Amino acid sequence: MKLYIKYMVSLRCKMLVKEELKKLGIPYLSVDLGLVETQDDITQEQHDLLNENLLKSGLELLDDKKSILIERIKNVIVEMIHYSDELPKYNYSDYISEKLGYDYTYLSNIFSEVKGITIQQFIILHKIEKVKELLLYDEMTLSEISYKLNYSSVAHLSSQFKKITGLTPTFYKQLKQKRNKNLEDV
Repeated sequence: MKLYIKYMVSLRCKMLVKEELKKLGIPYLSVDLGLVETQDDITQEQHDLLNENLLKSGLELLDDKKSILIERIKNVIVEMIHYSDELPKYNYSDYISEKLGYDYTYLSNIFSEVKGITIQQFIILHKIEKVKELLLYDEMTLSEISYKLNYSSVAHLSSQFKKITGLTPTFYKQLKQKRNKNLEDV
């Protein structure tokens, strides 16, 4: 049986869900971002208890087909940007469509209708979050980050970063360094 879980976006969430499944004695085959596959069907009582326990941690079981699909789209994007070593070299729309087995236009229309932003805007927001993370680690140059995240150029990355955050990547990095220095002085 497949169970879809809302707001499940990290490895910590996966560990938390595994713990809850063990507590309730629900054997599972796999736990991925937003998706749990159980060995057997679960009872309504187990479903309700699991949902109740997950809600305490900010997660939620999904039952509505549209909501499930939206979460699956979000999870594919989060996994693609934050957890894979390399972004796909081909079109993101083809990648998402292939991963989910739906026509991209259909996915795009439902996503926009429910979330109020396009899939492309959602991807950009997550790419900028990844850029912030990589800037803070201070292990890669802006050129390397630009290449890693498939930007056409450093200028394109910088322009998109400034449009979303209001800051240039360099200024953002300097702010973090200044804050760290101030913390060290305390």
